[in-house]
Amino acid sequence: MALEVIPQSDKTTVGDYVYELIKRNIVRLKLEPGKRISENEISELLGVSRTPVREAFIKLSREDLLYVLPQRGTYVSQIDMTQVEEARFIREVLESAVLKLVTQGIDVTFIKLLEQNLEAQRRWTDADGFTTYMELDEKFHEIIFESVHKQRTWEVIEQVNTQYRRVRILSYSFNNMISSLIDQHAALLEAIRNRDEARGQEIISMHTRKLLHEQSELMERYPGYFKSK
Repeated sequence: MALEVIPQSDKTTVGDYVYELIKRNIVRLKLEPGKRISENEISELLGVSRTPVREAFIKLSREDLLYVLPQRGTYVSQIDMTQVEEARFIREVLESAVLKLVTQGIDVTFIKLLEQNLEAQRRWTDADGFTTYMELDEKFHEIIFESVHKQRTWEVIEQVNTQYRRVRILSYSFNNMISSLIDQHAALLEAIRNRDEARGQEIISMHTRKLLHEQSELMERYPGYFKSK
């Protein structure tokens, strides 16, 4: 089993580490939708007992990222496009509301943080760096929420974002859109600087609705990755 393994932090329990590691590999498609996974294999690979792996499997099953077939084993769940669309809808509504607040005025400290983040994004414009780029992309939006003290609102997005992230990574595997996404971020930052809410709302809409135009192509190209309706 090929897992992307990262070191365990001193502040992280074994259970949290195993859970986050498996989830990270599911989200990044290192563990592909429909793939069978084994408690024994993962515990041996990570050098941990089966207990934290079993507990992680239970949590991930509750999040619809794993499912169990009796007498057959545990599998990575296919992507549920209904959940993806709901996550996209929640994100668009909340980002739109927050942008309205941001364009009324933003502290220069947050402008500088957005500029630094945008500069870092430009260093990750190839396919191999997409997962790193996506983390910077998410952080860019998180900074916007933090600038108007809406961190808990961002956490709501984080809670529903897992399926959405899997589709974003999948879409990039055949459609290099990083440059255009960076351009959108740059335009959004400019709209925030200029307190131009109308322009900002236009960009947010384009940004969040990108997957609506790609989903048919994705499902045709990767039919085994998606949950049947």
